[in-house]
Formats: sequence, C-alpha cells, structure tokens
Amino acid sequence: MSSFALEVKSLTKKIGKKTIVDNVSFQVKKGEIFGLLGPNGAGKTTIIRMIVSLINRSGGEVIINGRDLDDEFTLAMDNLGAIVENPEFYKYLSGYKNLRHYERMALSDIPGSRIKEVTELVGLEEAIHDKVKTYSLGMRQRLGVAQAILHKPSLLILDEPTNGLDPQGIREFREYLRKLANEGTSVLVSSHLLSEMQQMCDRFAIIERGKLVVISSMNEEKETDIHDVEFEVNDSVRAADLVRRYFPDAGLAAKGLQRLSISAARDTIPEINRMLVENEILVYEIINVKASLEERFLEITGKEREAYQA
Repeated sequence: MSSFALEVKSLTKKIGKKTIVDNVSFQVKKGEIFGLLGPNGAGKTTIIRMIVSLINRSGGEVIINGRDLDDEFTLAMDNLGAIVENPEFYKYLSGYKNLRHYERMALSDIPGSRIKEVTELVGLEEAIHDKVKTYSLGMRQRLGVAQAILHKPSLLILDEPTNGLDPQGIREFREYLRKLANEGTSVLVSSHLLSEMQQMCDRFAIIERGKLVVISSMNEEKETDIHDVEFEVNDSVRAADLVRRYFPDAGLAAKGLQRLSISAARDTIPEINRMLVENEILVYEIINVKASLEERFLEITGKEREAYQA
C-alpha cells in the first residue's frame, strides 16, 4: 500500500489553446494537512475539481491511497471525502437524517455507530436532531465534514472551507481538521486565508498562473543559510556602526533606539553578538524572526510575476 494518501503527477488542464493548470505534481502524506495556496485564478480550484473528477483532466495522473483514478475509479473514490463548494443538505431534515441518507448511498457498509462518532468528532451532538435550516453557516460546514468522513476516507479534500465563517468558527474548524489528521485522515485544503493556513497546515504548495512554484514545510527554514534576527541593545545606532565595520556583508536595519534587525549566516550571529559585547554594547535579547506565510507567499509570487513579465 502507498505511503501517500494522494499523489498528483503532471496534472494538466487545457481549454482550447489556454493552459489553466500546467504539469503540476505533488504528494500528500498520510496524516498530514497539506495546503494549496495561490492568488485568485491561479488554478487551485481547477486542480481540486480534477482530483475529485468533477472535470476531466487534459493530462496527468491522480492516485488516491495507492489506487490510480483511471484504473480503479470506484475503489479510489471510496477512499476520498470532499467539500468542493458550500455543502448542500436537505434543509427540512435534521442533521441526523441527512447523514442517514448519505450513509445509505455509500459504496461500502457503514456501521450504525459511525454517525454518532462523526457527530461527536465535529461537535454537533446537541444539534444533530435539529433541522438543518436552523443551522448557522459554521454548523453546516461541520455537518459537511461529518458527511465527507462518514465512510472513513483516507483523504479529505476541502476547497475554501472557511468562507463565511467568523473567527470563532474558523478556529473551531481548524481544531476539527487537526483532530482528523491526528487520527490518520489526510487533508488537502485550499484557502486564501494565509494566516489560518499557517496555523492549520503541515506543508503547503503555492500555485501561480497554473504552475506549482514551491512546496515547503510550514516550519522549514529558507534553503539559504541566511537568518533574520533582531538584537535588543542599549544603543542601536552605535551597534549598527560596529556591525557595518566588522560585518559589511550582513543585512542591517535599525528599528528604534534599542532594536537592530540583522540578516546574516547562522554561524555569524554569535560572532556579531561577541563583537558587540566586546565593544561594550549591552545585548539584552536576540530574537529569531521567521517570515510569516503571507510574507513568504508575497515574496515567491512576486518573483514569479517579475519573471513572467521579463
């Protein structure tokens, strides 16, 4: 059995002479939350719609839990749960009766206790017997997740799942996804809310103009050995002069009277600290500054656009 919940190989979508998705490949590991990021129109939703077979592929392969979608379509899809747009339900039925309806439609047998399990997992125990028309948007999203995982899929795919949710609803939804991942379900999620993706995902891919431009771990340091740090000192102006004199290759910016922002190789940071102390600069704190996902996203997509326009 494959060690990946999802493998996308050279996925391509063309409409006429226009290439919407261009040779995209990535893998989603078992038990991880993988984010698909990109500006509006980058091709994220097209990729997802091809994976779940809502639209045809122009080229490429989709393998779900080791099963090729072209060769074993039914078995591959049985390992998949998805919410591609806002989940739709029979509004005049209760949440429970909606889940019973989906249970009867499932390809594989679902034990009677499973509805209770997924209801508890998404936190709908108190409202599951209420009519769906009384549910808030957040509750409907949670019911959608319950329906999507009812048959215990190995992979859950969500396209913009937090659209319309308030901050509390987004936080709760993030916690439900982490709980699913901890129990072994892999999640592929597309979203434009970068701050939420930073808290939610283990790894991410950035799509720009239909092409995959980077795949990275959320905690991964930049491939170069350059680190951004902030020194808190008693005299940032004098400290900056010393750094310029002894370490002319270091990136440098004074941030107020007691803050000094420095970009330098990792092994250079303690040398800078030693030099400052030897020159009677008081160093109160050294803070490692990690770029936010938003900053990394803008940096990467900005470079891609410059290259495209060149």
